[in-house]
Parts: sequence; C-alpha cells; structure tokens
Amino acid sequence: MFFASDNAGPVHPEVLRALSAANDGYAKGYGAEVIMDRVRAKVREVFEAPEAAVYLVATGTAANSLLLATMTKPWETVFCAPMSHINEDECNAPEFFTGGAKLTLVPATNAKVTPDALRRAVLAEESRGVHGPQRGPVSVTQATEKGTVYSLVELHALAAVTQDYGLKVHMDGARFTNALVRLGCSPAEMTWKAGVDAVSFGGTKNGLMGVEAAVIFDPALAWEFELRRKRGAHLFSKHRYLSAQMDAYLTDGLWLDMAKSANAASDRVVAGLRAAGAEIVWEPEANLVFARLPRRVHQRLMAAGAVYYLWDGEVDAGDPDEMLMGRFVCDWSMSDAAIDAFLAVLAQV
Repeated sequence: MFFASDNAGPVHPEVLRALSAANDGYAKGYGAEVIMDRVRAKVREVFEAPEAAVYLVATGTAANSLLLATMTKPWETVFCAPMSHINEDECNAPEFFTGGAKLTLVPATNAKVTPDALRRAVLAEESRGVHGPQRGPVSVTQATEKGTVYSLVELHALAAVTQDYGLKVHMDGARFTNALVRLGCSPAEMTWKAGVDAVSFGGTKNGLMGVEAAVIFDPALAWEFELRRKRGAHLFSKHRYLSAQMDAYLTDGLWLDMAKSANAASDRVVAGLRAAGAEIVWEPEANLVFARLPRRVHQRLMAAGAVYYLWDGEVDAGDPDEMLMGRFVCDWSMSDAAIDAFLAVLAQV
C-alpha cells in the first residue's frame, strides 16, 4: 500500500535488461554511442519532429533548469503557476542556472495557469523600463503537481497569449505520459502543435531508473543547451546508461503501457475514496489524487501499512475528526492486491 510517490516505485524489468545489455563491452561516451542514435530517432518519430534536438539528463530539475536557462536571459522572468515544480521543489535551481532570472507566479485555477491571468501577469512586466524584469518564457506543468491536466484547448489558449507577446513556452513534463494517455492525443498535439518550444520529457516517474529527455523543437537553441549541460556538470561520460533506459522506454509502447497502468490504478483509488466520503480537492486526471479524510481515518490507514504523505497537520496529534489532506500517488507497478487492501481498510473505517 505504497502511495507516497511514483519516484519511489521500482524500475521496469525491461529497463533493467536494457541496462544490463548496455553494460556488455565498450561504447563511445558523452552521447556518441549507437544507442543514443536510436533514442534520438525514436523521440523524433514519437513527436513527429524530425529536426528536434534531443538530449538526456539524469534528473527533472536538470532538464527543467537547463532548458529554461537556454530560453531565458538573466534579466528576464519566467511566468509559471505558484504550485509549479520549478517554484516549489527545485531549490531555486531555475534561478541559479539562468544566472538570476526570476519567477513570476501567475494565479492558477485547478493548478493550471489561465489565459486571462497570464495576460495580466505579462502586461505587469516590462512596465518599469530598466528597473524591472523583462518578459521571458512561460512554463506549464503537464500533468500539474496537483494531478490536473491541461486540455489541448487550454494549451492553445495559453499559446495565443504567448504569441501576442513573442514569448517562448516550456513544458515541464515529469508526468508527461500520464497526461498524454489521459487526453488520448499525440505528443506532437500536446507540444509543438500547441505552441510549446521545448519539453522535459519525463521518464523517472514512469518506471525508469533516472533519465529525462530535453526535447527542443527550435534547432537554434540546441548548441547553447549542449554548452549549458556540460558547463552545469550534467553531461554523463558513460552516457549509454541514460540512453539505454530511454531506448527501452520507447520500445513497443512500454512508456504508454506504464502510464496507462498508473492512471488506471489511480482511478480505482479515487473511486474508493469517493465511495468512502472523502473530499477530493482537485479533480484527478493523472496518477495522483489529493483527498481530505478525518484524522482518525488517516491513523487507521497508516496503522494498517498505507504509506503516503499528509499535506497539512500531524497524523498523531489533534482532533480525531479534523479533516486532513493526503496525497495518494500510483505508479506503473501498483498492484490490484495493494489497492484492494487499501480500500478494504478504508471501507472498515
């Protein structure tokens, strides 16, 4: 009953087999290995973008920060939602890698930036001449940190605003595939066809050991990204161990299958929480759900072995009937037995 994070789940066996195969003998380093050639071709095919630049790094923070640094001048600001990962969970890494660019927090609805709020935020900048930050890119998180998903209509509406002001769009896709399979669209439709200039194509949260792809649709940005990756100490010498993971990920639809499994497991958890009378805080659309339950229910669930995070309050101190918000995350490996056990305890309470 481990619902703490999709970061904590196991690596898929096919990925481990690919790593073992890559470990046989010698190979060129720094991304010059044959496996990376396959990865580059597969990513370009998946995104229907034959000219896209494709690079691998080991963490989502590196992918997001290096992409934003490539897209942002130090005197500019990045527009993003307050609950975006680049604002809440990356220890100022975007500001560090951009050389001091700031983040402008745009009010969000259901954890998603809205076109009207974005336009107001954009208009408020470049209003003080040399004394204020200049307008930089917009960063959207797909799926969001609260489990919601931007529809294609919403992405196009945001792109209409960015195009009015000549701003680039970055997509933080740590849970990219969970959002994609929920929308039932193509990667191209969810990125460059919707106005996205660069995307962090996540794998770590979806069954990989540790690799993210930085996919850049504007080839003019590619060389600068390469330089920033090296200067920022994120170019692996034994790069084949990154490319082997991504190669397995994109073989025979494994990346889609794992996301579908995670989403389906999450749907079962959501249904059980609703049946138990839980308050669902944000409408779940990917593989994570936030729900409020009385403290006494959290106590029983955790005592039975359920592992997840509370977002407010302590489980062991306070009114037993106080409503506390928990976050429940499913990954590709979540079993029916684990969910059944969780829902059985929930029903007993």
